Amino acid sequence: MVFLTPSYHPIPPQTTAYSNSEDLDADAKIFPFPRPRSVRALHLINGEHFSGAERVQQLLGKRLPEQSVEPHFVCLKAGKFSEMCGLEPEKVSVQAMKSRVDLSLVKKIANQAREMNADLLHAHTPRSASIASLVARSTGLPWVFHVHSPTSRDSTRAFINRMNDWIERWSLWNCNHIIAVSKSLRREMLKRGYDRQKVTCIPNGVAEQTPIDAYHKINEENWTLGMVALIRPRKGIEVLLDAMSRVKQNLTNVKLDVVGPFETKEYEADVIQLVHKFKLEDTIRFHGFIRDVPEAMRRLDAMVLPSLFGEGMPMVVLEALALGVPVIATEVEGTPEVVRDGVEGLLAKPRDPISLANAIKKFVSSRSRWTEMSQNAVKRHRSKFSDVEMARRTAAVYRKMLEHR
Repeated sequence: MVFLTPSYHPIPPQTTAYSNSEDLDADAKIFPFPRPRSVRALHLINGEHFSGAERVQQLLGKRLPEQSVEPHFVCLKAGKFSEMCGLEPEKVSVQAMKSRVDLSLVKKIANQAREMNADLLHAHTPRSASIASLVARSTGLPWVFHVHSPTSRDSTRAFINRMNDWIERWSLWNCNHIIAVSKSLRREMLKRGYDRQKVTCIPNGVAEQTPIDAYHKINEENWTLGMVALIRPRKGIEVLLDAMSRVKQNLTNVKLDVVGPFETKEYEADVIQLVHKFKLEDTIRFHGFIRDVPEAMRRLDAMVLPSLFGEGMPMVVLEALALGVPVIATEVEGTPEVVRDGVEGLLAKPRDPISLANAIKKFVSSRSRWTEMSQNAVKRHRSKFSDVEMARRTAAVYRKMLEHR
């Protein structure tokens, strides 16, 4: 078995055919090979929520079969993935852990891997990586780790970040390959000392959509912005509310729809209190969790993502581009790799309500520029960020990894 180890555990150099360029176009050049029998991949995921990482997992579940890969999913938490993913029930199971250090499931998942004759394991979180590492040791199966966001700064809870970071580092001692969803995350994993031949950037992708008719709104004077996310502290809604209060001082034709559930009831109460403090009751509407996100986005003039940190490559940004909805976002992690300032949208500084307010004001100052951004958004998605290409590259990593075992 080929182990993936940090630099302080040196391993003999090996030659592989993985694509490792930090340029997205170069990274697409994964080497051709004859297609063997279907590869069986057992994905270990959290499954509690249904937000960005879960959308990646869902789309891989739908698209990998087109690449002769048979994916199965084990959720380590009871939650929305098994309910919302739309995959065949026999392809998704729930094996709920009692805590993040509950290792009692290792034997059950190892048996499941043997019964389905799995070829490899694919983990998506520090929690699932800890299980995958032990299952791989038990079964001899190779495994892949998918980096969706920077673990050490994934939330505002410093202790949880440190714990997850330690679990991730501990688990990766026998990992065979790492998939990073952005160039920034790939660079981060390389700085940690992992072999660049075994860290591949595969950008997230979403399905092609029928885009909005931008010219239909060419004479529209009112603007509807939308924040679509699992609403939690690192998403920066407090900064957005501050920015909207500044926009409201000069412009009364700009409204904000907030789409998505709050992480906790306590956090929701804090945000509502801020709405009252900024006197935005007539400016902001909260819609909560909805099933049809694309339909909600179609009603928007712009998707706003004011993240403070921790974004690998936000799926919601890609979904907006696919629909032709321009994006106003902060320059965080992988977001600038998707949205080019002034082309598909506008970028602001994180944690800076003045910068965000100025970006919003500039955005709503011209409908003609908005129509150009809408068209650019569709082109950007179709040329760089399709779900088909994401699955193709993932399947290629599987096969090259198995080939080099």
